[in-house]
Amino acid sequence: MALLDVRKINLSFGGLKVIDSLSFAVEENAIVSLIGPNGAGKTSVFNCLTGFYRPNDGDILFAGHSIARRKPHKITQGGMARTFQNLRLFKNMTVLENVMSGMHCRTSAGVVGALFRPRFQRREEALIRKVSEDCLDFVGILDQKDRYASNLPYGDQRRVEWARALATRPRLILFDEPAAGLNYDEKERLIQLIHRIRDELGITVLLIEHDMGLVMKISEWIYVIDYGHKIADGTAEDIKKNPRVIEAYLGKDENVAA
Repeated sequence: MALLDVRKINLSFGGLKVIDSLSFAVEENAIVSLIGPNGAGKTSVFNCLTGFYRPNDGDILFAGHSIARRKPHKITQGGMARTFQNLRLFKNMTVLENVMSGMHCRTSAGVVGALFRPRFQRREEALIRKVSEDCLDFVGILDQKDRYASNLPYGDQRRVEWARALATRPRLILFDEPAAGLNYDEKERLIQLIHRIRDELGITVLLIEHDMGLVMKISEWIYVIDYGHKIADGTAEDIKKNPRVIEAYLGKDENVAA
């Protein structure tokens, strides 16, 4: 059984169909990419997977359970984490505090605990700090933990967001344009990091990415959508030579067609 199983979901805004009877699956412990030209509906798919949008029909199964109607925080609790194309850090909090905020879904202490700080809450706070520091160490910026997130270079701010996603202790992590704004060396380190996330932590990876060089290097399976509809899937070699994919990205040569 696939870890993530998307079954014929549809999404429309008014009369505009954004996702059109889309089905795909992500096997556990795989690295999978979802690609397509601008406006293809990729981020809308991620929004459906994470509960920000609700599909009009169809179903989404995660670890065998339907999540199509669950709220975002419940989906995160269930083991699915996400990063965003546009950074969503708390700029006036430290790097460590940003990552610790990702563990909110794993905490049990409530208002009373926050006020009186009994022993179990102090233990929980110590664990949150330890896990958050481990995540920062994993992505390579533990030495920046006490700096304000807003003072970090852009590439390191990206790493803070990745560490925060890891701090939720996911089974599946969704990367939305993780290479956006990164230079060549940073992209190469990102490729290494994604492999480590899967190989060392056992976390399944699904990513949206426009950098085709990165996609072809890292993906074990690729799904291609256009206008919210799946037009192809396969290995990197399959996708490179698929005429429907080439047409979606480059357009149709009307002279040749004639």
